[in-house]
Amino acid sequence: MRPDPHARTILPIPDRPPTGLVTYDAKDPETAFPPIEPLLPPEGAPNVLVVLLDDVGFGASSTFGGPCRTPTADRLAAGGLRFNRFHTTALCAPTRQALLTGRNHHSVGMGSITETATSAPGNSSVRPNSMAPLAKTLRLNGYATAQFGKCHEVPVWQTSPAGPFDAWPTGGGGFETFYGFIGGENNQWDPALYEGTTPVEPPATPEEGYHLTEDLADRATAWIRMQRALTPDRPFFVYFAPGATHAPHHVPAEWIEGYAGQFDDGWDAQRERTFARQRELGVVPPDAGLTPRHDEIPAWDAMPDELKPVLARQMETYAGFLEHTDAQVGRLVDTLEELGELDRTIVYYVLGDNGASAEGTVNGAFNEMANFNGMAALETPGFLRSRMAEIGSPSSYNHYAVGWAWAMDTPYQWTKQVASHWGGTRTGTVVHWPDGIAEPGGLRSQFTHVIDIAPTILEAAGLPEPVVVDGVQQAPIEGTSMLYAFGDAAAPERHDLQYFEMFGNRGIYHRGWSAVTKHRTPWVMVGGTVPAFDDDVWELYDGRSDFSQARDLAAEHPDVLARLQRLWLVEAVRHRVLPMDDRTAERIDPATAGRPTLVRGDTQVFYPGMGRLSENSVVSVKNRSFAVTAEVDVPAGGARGVLIAQGGRFGGWAAYCTDGRFAFVYNVLGIQEFVVTADSPAPEGRHQLRVELAYDGGGLGRGGDVTLLVDGSPVGAGRVGATQPLVFSADETTDVGRDTGTPVGSGYTTATSRFTGRIHRVQLDVGPLHPDHVVSAEERMRVAMARQ
Repeated sequence: MRPDPHARTILPIPDRPPTGLVTYDAKDPETAFPPIEPLLPPEGAPNVLVVLLDDVGFGASSTFGGPCRTPTADRLAAGGLRFNRFHTTALCAPTRQALLTGRNHHSVGMGSITETATSAPGNSSVRPNSMAPLAKTLRLNGYATAQFGKCHEVPVWQTSPAGPFDAWPTGGGGFETFYGFIGGENNQWDPALYEGTTPVEPPATPEEGYHLTEDLADRATAWIRMQRALTPDRPFFVYFAPGATHAPHHVPAEWIEGYAGQFDDGWDAQRERTFARQRELGVVPPDAGLTPRHDEIPAWDAMPDELKPVLARQMETYAGFLEHTDAQVGRLVDTLEELGELDRTIVYYVLGDNGASAEGTVNGAFNEMANFNGMAALETPGFLRSRMAEIGSPSSYNHYAVGWAWAMDTPYQWTKQVASHWGGTRTGTVVHWPDGIAEPGGLRSQFTHVIDIAPTILEAAGLPEPVVVDGVQQAPIEGTSMLYAFGDAAAPERHDLQYFEMFGNRGIYHRGWSAVTKHRTPWVMVGGTVPAFDDDVWELYDGRSDFSQARDLAAEHPDVLARLQRLWLVEAVRHRVLPMDDRTAERIDPATAGRPTLVRGDTQVFYPGMGRLSENSVVSVKNRSFAVTAEVDVPAGGARGVLIAQGGRFGGWAAYCTDGRFAFVYNVLGIQEFVVTADSPAPEGRHQLRVELAYDGGGLGRGGDVTLLVDGSPVGAGRVGATQPLVFSADETTDVGRDTGTPVGSGYTTATSRFTGRIHRVQLDVGPLHPDHVVSAEERMRVAMARQ
């Protein structure tokens, strides 16, 4: 192997101009320059494929003893290694930023998800430029880089089409190609997609067989083939992060039917089955204990009989969703094998960015946004039973019950968000690399963490950790390479100290021991009470003999507990965990959280063609009066279509025209729809169409009176009985002149939502509706003169 001529600790690698004789005439025989050589990593650097699934849980996949068939993960494990003590941060965006940088999530500002960012450095959602992402390091060393799927690392005030794009994958993220979505989740049937930083529409409809995970696999396999055909000398780094299996659990019906009847005996029985299978496979040691169910999680036998078929269907849908996702990952693996690249590709298959999600309430949800708005009570058992056949379909936005999340985290306690216990942080992980692993089918039990992936890849590629990137001195990578464990199951673990924290749930691991305290329950998002941090009760576990945190030793070893509690505090200070912040729903409000907002004030103006505006890119209309004023040209024969729409089928509002009449719809969670329509059609010509919603006040989510006006004159009135207090959607957007995604109301479809006239501008005003908010006489005169 020839020596590497590049000094790779400074990126970009500085250009070194040639020295020597410079001739006057290029035809001079003395003219000679060294050949131009493309930048490549050191010889022998492998391809890299990192697959990160969402909300899976240690006990979900068949690879780690679960009920969901994952033949691709099984296949990779048979030819690679299973890591059964691999850990995440307990929540999606923090895990992803940690994976992509090799640093702890608070160190890179991602103490929680971007939607709950605050002004505190550890929770700001802003990655310091002293912590360059792995993709950028690899690209600046000659790798081809591409990301497909979920990007949940962009600060919410930077998610609009106006940027800035520093935190986007193809901006400062280091990826040359990106195809996927920005945010925490997406509708699998009708997603809001981006190619680079450009909004694009899905290539097909659900009726035509579209599904997001399949689309992502299509794009990823096509990119890999193209890259190997055109630049085979460059190794690649592909990061494949589908939205699956995060809610909504969307999957074609045939995948659901493959699990019919398999979960009818409930989550308690399923945990017993999974635990027995885990011991049989050896992914948990023989002396591991199955942790008991906590009181906050209801027993299966305590659930209403009328609800049990719905609950079973929720789990059948999830299982089908995970198997379907694994099949799409299989297409990537098949592509690598067909191209002859599989043996020289490091494949990390991380089966979950945290534990299984318990955000679906104890009954599960037909529309998970109900719980995010504190309105889960609207989805009664009768309602859920009436919509059972639609679970998983395009008309649903479903999530399974808390009990299933607990079962998918077998054998551990708790679930996603609970960073204190392994149920929130330990996920099954497979590493496949025939060129670098001598023991196919092996098991590795060294303590490892998601921050270890980046240094492992750098070491495998023969690349140094950069000291300077773009002129900025870099903070050290905080992870530990796992490469030492690839060749030796008995090698002493090197990552022997790790803190955990999420919304006050916290703990620390040190040389086999773990001290933990659960502070809040993840599915209680609105209301509820939490103790003071100093009143939290700590537990102590000896992982050398207690794999699953089943035996609390706090009373027997108070000295060890005290030492670890102090060590947690030291690590918390070192990694910017403090101040701890146990607020959840309150932090959705930017003013409360102290983060920037894209739009300031109480007025926002939109113009034709604007669209794909995230909820954080639009002035909030929640829990307050608001008015929408549109200046339009009404064509002969009357106007039809959307003036402006926010949200979609599962919550939102729209001002639109139907059969020539001005109309307004407010959709509460897809459960209640309030429509107000003008008494007569809007006349031809240029007019001002205005809707006013006078909020009742007196609390969150109240209703209000609606007035429709044309050129300042009332033309219709009605009432909205309730509103959504916190969030309309995680993926639907605000659009002018049409409604992308799913339609807000049943009075139109997205296929017919484009406005038939001309929109000059739309203005959104929020706050108390005073008389001077009504269109003035001067404005009416100006509009009348414009029509003439």
